[in-house]
Amino acid sequence: MADHIDFYFEFSSPYGYFASTQIEALAAEFQRQVRWHPILLGPMFQATGSAPLVDVPVKGQYSLHDMKRTAKLFNIPFKQPDPFPIGTVSAARAVLYAQQKNTNQATELAKRLYHAYFSEGQNIGKAEVVLAVAEQAGLSATELQAGIAQDSIKALLKQEVNDAMARGVFGSPFMIVDDEPFWGFDRFEHIRHWLRQNG
Repeated sequence: MADHIDFYFEFSSPYGYFASTQIEALAAEFQRQVRWHPILLGPMFQATGSAPLVDVPVKGQYSLHDMKRTAKLFNIPFKQPDPFPIGTVSAARAVLYAQQKNTNQATELAKRLYHAYFSEGQNIGKAEVVLAVAEQAGLSATELQAGIAQDSIKALLKQEVNDAMARGVFGSPFMIVDDEPFWGFDRFEHIRHWLRQNG
């Protein structure tokens, strides 16, 4: 049995955002740590022939309604961002770079980036916004700007995405608990039941 929960998330995913506000509490219930994995859904959509929820006829309108409802039900600050969805390469690279320095600080950065986009309407698809949010989390914007431009960080993000797909990850949020996969914020109760029975 592992002592962690692997949490895969894309910064343009509202359900990933919802999950990010509660994943640590869920893990703590079972004396586990969360391993945060920023990913990009673009390559996964290409591999699976999928598309962003809002781009799917009928399902897209439902999802926009469900996002607002979910936020209200779980008392999570939420404002439908515009533009949506966005590219999140800089945000994902920033978290990966920060993880190499301080995992706690990187986790705080991830939470702040999510909040900035889905609660404050800041476009974290822009590198300058990512750097500004990072400064709020106590990171050096100058250092981070250089860090996310490093070839090693660019390669690391590609590897994260490839490794995730190799583990069967295809969406956000996606949790893997002792090799058991769970997709979606609405699977948190499933994870609880599964851990009580098998953990």
